[in-house]
Amino acid sequence: MHVLLPALKRAGVLLLTTAALYATPAAPAYGAYGAAADEPGWTAEPVAGSGAARPYFYLAGDAGTVLEDRLALANTSDRAHTVTLRGADAYNTADGAFAVRPGRPPVTSDADTAEGPGAGAWISFGAGATVTVPPRTRAVVPFTVTVPPSSPPGDHPAAVVATEAGREVGVRVHLRVSGPTLAALTVEDVAVHGRGAAARVAYTLVNRGNVALAPELAVRAEGTFGRERAGAPRPLPVELLPGRRVRLTEPWPAAPALDRVAFTLTVTAPGAAPATGSAAAWFTPRPGAGWAGAGLLLLGGGAVAALFLVRRRRLRGGGAPGPGPGDGERPDPGSEAAADHELTGAAR
Repeated sequence: MHVLLPALKRAGVLLLTTAALYATPAAPAYGAYGAAADEPGWTAEPVAGSGAARPYFYLAGDAGTVLEDRLALANTSDRAHTVTLRGADAYNTADGAFAVRPGRPPVTSDADTAEGPGAGAWISFGAGATVTVPPRTRAVVPFTVTVPPSSPPGDHPAAVVATEAGREVGVRVHLRVSGPTLAALTVEDVAVHGRGAAARVAYTLVNRGNVALAPELAVRAEGTFGRERAGAPRPLPVELLPGRRVRLTEPWPAAPALDRVAFTLTVTAPGAAPATGSAAAWFTPRPGAGWAGAGLLLLGGGAVAALFLVRRRRLRGGGAPGPGPGDGERPDPGSEAAADHELTGAAR
């Protein structure tokens, strides 16, 4: 359970004390920076609140306040361990993984980096930055988070990192500064790479708001020959932190041998308006496909040309009259319907 420093409690500062009140959803851990380490020797994790284990620290309060929580270091071995503690800034890597910055002075303002404010500098362990834990002993280490008065509202991702002899264990800190929040994202730089079973759609997600986002992606593909595929929205394996951009790829194993396909990507996230991005790509037979590939290429080219002519006639309003009485169900060879019939046969 999160507590206020006595002086702040007397001043009447409000601290949201439960994960349910903290609006950012808990995301899966990436790398070592999630819950306690599974390796033998020692572990680091938040002190349980109300008897329930906590995978992360959840802290929220106004700018200019000081928040307090506790880290548990458990020595499960038969020898003493000396662990060094620090706060660290958290960010998304280029491919969307959650990561923390190395052991160097944390970033303290946006002027120092284009990657956002550095909440790692707000974390302090006081005189307990280095802790020796005796064998088979559990040590509880308090720490504070001093939120600067000028801190903007929203999420400020950070982590508490424990280090010994080159081994690091990190515990995430979900920190939200009170105030207006904005959930917004964009889809940019959509491109199609590869062909056949190796085809994939690459795109960039950008968090334009001030809260972390759990995005979902839906892909729609429409071919020139009328084939259309639309996938159901599915969660992406990334928590997109405020101000971050990540480059992701989506496999497309159903790519046709010959067609022009238009892709539309729609990304949604709780509280944010849907974002879309699009791109188109030609899929053609490989050069080594031989005569069969060349024939398919010529056939497809003829079909596309026919389709272009049909559409141009429709746009100009020059369609031929429909079949008259006694003509039967087969369209007139010179009519627009006949062209559609022949194109459909070619596309098959």
